[in-house]
Amino acid sequence: MPAAERRLMPHLVIAVAVKLVVLAGLWWGFVRDRHVAVDPEQAAAHIAGEPSRPGARP
Repeated sequence: MPAAERRLMPHLVIAVAVKLVVLAGLWWGFVRDRHVAVDPEQAAAHIAGEPSRPGARP
């Protein structure tokens, strides 16, 4: 392995580690406590391809 590649590897590892920490922090701060309510009947109708009820949200 050439010297340039040996110097590049730690920089890449650090960059990936920093990105993972930032993504984990963003998830922890903004996504962790969010929940999506799922109506089983509406989900089944969506999967089955049935037309939605009038007044229902798309």
